Amino acid sequence: MDFENQPTLGQGIYTASEISQILRLPYSRIYTWMNKYWDGKLGDEYGARYSWKSEGSKAVSFHTFVEFYVMMQFSEAGVKPKKVLQAHKALSDLYDTPFPFAIKSVLEGIRSDGNHIYLNTIEGIISLDGTRQFNLKIIDLFFVKLEFDQNELASRFWPLGKDKSILIDPSRKFGHPVIDGKNITPDIIFNHFKAGDPVPYIAHVYQLTEEEVNHAVEYCNAA
Repeated sequence: MDFENQPTLGQGIYTASEISQILRLPYSRIYTWMNKYWDGKLGDEYGARYSWKSEGSKAVSFHTFVEFYVMMQFSEAGVKPKKVLQAHKALSDLYDTPFPFAIKSVLEGIRSDGNHIYLNTIEGIISLDGTRQFNLKIIDLFFVKLEFDQNELASRFWPLGKDKSILIDPSRKFGHPVIDGKNITPDIIFNHFKAGDPVPYIAHVYQLTEEEVNHAVEYCNAA
């Protein structure tokens, strides 16, 4: 995708600041990965950009947004960016996709020991950076908040968990958070709440349950 092109409808649009808000990650780290690795090393690898410009800011698709979280988890575990990129390339070649960290079977089988990255498959454990595997530790906290399509590619994300009504769906509202089943964004509800409107009143006006209103408030407060 050319840097100046617009995303295809249904891909979702997420700027660094929006990803930082949704995933509760430092903006500086998101910005660095977006510029240095996605548009840099990964963009060079595939001969195309992973981001585009949206209202003067860089933005990425839903699948890149999903990959951000996985890569940040590896970073938190102490895995160096170079090894994360090595694992990304190995998985990209294996699954023939530029977004391997958004595939269900990869997220189910990915492992790290804080230094190296591995994939646990039916055939056995695959080392993704040419090293031996040891002291494996599963990284799967993100997996339970995702839904996958028939191709096993991540399709929707529940930032508060699937027991809460806040949903991120790239096919709705350009992928911005909404209340499931509605086209209402949490910030609209939160603005009423901050203004002092009681929860029952907000629920009545927007034809929501009080629980849905509370979920919207919870999401915005956490952000």
